[in-house]
Amino acid sequence: MPRGGATIATIAREVGVSVPTVSRVLNGRSDVAPATRRRVEEALARHDYRKPVGPASPTKTAGLLDLVFHEFGSSWAQEIIVGVEKAAAPRRVGVVLSELGGSHRPPQEWIDSITARGTRGVLLVLSRLDDTQQRQLMARSIPFVVLDTDGETPAGVPTVGSNNWSGGLAATRHLIELGHRRVAIISGPENVLCSRARVDGFRSAHTEIGLDVDPSLVRWGTFEVEGGYEHGLELLRRSDRPTAVFAGSDVQALGFIRAAHELGLRVPEDVSVVGYDDLPLASWLAPSLTTVRQPLAEMAALATQMLIALSDGEPLASQKVELGTELIIRESTAPPA
Repeated sequence: MPRGGATIATIAREVGVSVPTVSRVLNGRSDVAPATRRRVEEALARHDYRKPVGPASPTKTAGLLDLVFHEFGSSWAQEIIVGVEKAAAPRRVGVVLSELGGSHRPPQEWIDSITARGTRGVLLVLSRLDDTQQRQLMARSIPFVVLDTDGETPAGVPTVGSNNWSGGLAATRHLIELGHRRVAIISGPENVLCSRARVDGFRSAHTEIGLDVDPSLVRWGTFEVEGGYEHGLELLRRSDRPTAVFAGSDVQALGFIRAAHELGLRVPEDVSVVGYDDLPLASWLAPSLTTVRQPLAEMAALATQMLIALSDGEPLASQKVELGTELIIRESTAPPA
């Protein structure tokens, strides 16, 4: 019996449609009138309907899972893809990539398409589902896991992330311990949880030694190279420019370093730089980049393992997993001149 006690026949009788019509809605078929589809979806949600799942089998290894990025044109995304493939390949599970064009929520058309195609589950990266979309996937017994959530996830939604507050604290402590007292931060979007957590860690490092944070040195933007470059030019052109910056990503740090070079400033002699993620490029830069290692591939592999377990009907040991971060000190930081 499905979770809410209702069956397809129960739903069909309540809405006044045939059992095949309810089945077509559940399977994402397009040959159902919009008004009928809406009434069926409402009834499914009202009864907390869950499509029955058969028992897991040791031989159940085939199928596809959907990996959804808000955008994936960066090395950061590549690390996640590597981690997903590492966990999916041994189970012979294929991976379908989707990009949301910068949006943090998939359109309803995308939900309809994966429902019609069928999927073992959905892994959302810096993305989320609204309440209606969550109910639709739950009704069809399509599990979903959120990786590095961009906001507060509802209770019961499996999530894998890292300790962004701790990473922000460690990065800023390092700069303060070197003697820097005018430190800037360039973070990601203000409405993204990991961005805010890193800024909170940045503020906490200042509070520890009774140092005020200059609000004009706290910058919000994107995690992309352009964000680091544009904010870098603005910050470094000031007469009271910062002597160090904590960038919200390694590629942001790369943009900042480009701005410093264009203005005739040296890293780390004139300005120290700390990045975030520890992408492969960080150790190849000149100077090599001090950064906070976020275990992206490990996070992605773990989230994939959780998703496959859920699709096999297995319970999770924990709904929320947070991995640690580590400060990697290289050549881009030094005491202020």
